Amino acid sequence: MSVVSSVVVPYTSYLRVYEPLAAFAEPERSHWARYAQRPVLPTAQDELRRSLADLVPTPPVGVPVHESGDAFVAEVDGVVCVCPWRTRLRGWLALEELEGSGGQGGVFPANVLDALLPAVVRGQARADHERWQRRNPDARPWIRTTVWQVPVRWFVLFRDEEREYVAADGEGGEPVLRYRTPMVEARRRLARGLRTLRENVAEGPLTEGLVDVGRWLEEFHPRSLVELDYGGLVHALPAGQLAGDRSAADVAEGLAALGNGDSEGAGEAYARLAERWRAVRDRQFTN
Repeated sequence: MSVVSSVVVPYTSYLRVYEPLAAFAEPERSHWARYAQRPVLPTAQDELRRSLADLVPTPPVGVPVHESGDAFVAEVDGVVCVCPWRTRLRGWLALEELEGSGGQGGVFPANVLDALLPAVVRGQARADHERWQRRNPDARPWIRTTVWQVPVRWFVLFRDEEREYVAADGEGGEPVLRYRTPMVEARRRLARGLRTLRENVAEGPLTEGLVDVGRWLEEFHPRSLVELDYGGLVHALPAGQLAGDRSAADVAEGLAALGNGDSEGAGEAYARLAERWRAVRDRQFTN
């Protein structure tokens, strides 16, 4: 595997689903079974470096021409589970978000977007996606990403005791902060959190976001593993703050307080969470 750059690409977080091999039809199942036996498997940073390499040519490659054959691999109770990258599909979905859809504005003004990805490149990508989608109407990504934050709705799926934190080792080892939970637990917590919100507050972005995540999770095998990975955000938080980050606990505490009619307790938990992530998001505007 070639390495495009040694520079760590920061500030993206991930929500991933690892499905057992039994969830895949042949010949894909055999492909992933062989793939999981490789002695060295690529990392999230490898995937990001490859994506950045596509932006170097002129004109840049907005979406890969071919779908990735790579995946992340995890073992759950002795069962091999894989999370396919599906980089091409995710590239198309990211492009839709950049441009805006359904009458919503995109992430960047049109002139800025044209400078990043020329209109002709975006147009070709849209046409390719439309043709591919007609042949694959039920396709969905195994990975969701966001930048400069971890959405509150993602934390609803996890509990503090599922938190895994590894500090930087001083010898080039990167810090890691992630949560992992069985699919059945993620779905149960999401349903409980959604019920609490609907019973106590008006419909809003958090409720809508949970509904969207719930629909996505329903697409996967019930014995899957769900992972929230801080990814490059570990470089946006000081070591001490990262070690003390208990965002999933704050979300669980806030929902529990809300369900018990303790609006003050819910507000305090949310304030801690909001302040922590506001400090991270503000860094995207600094030089």
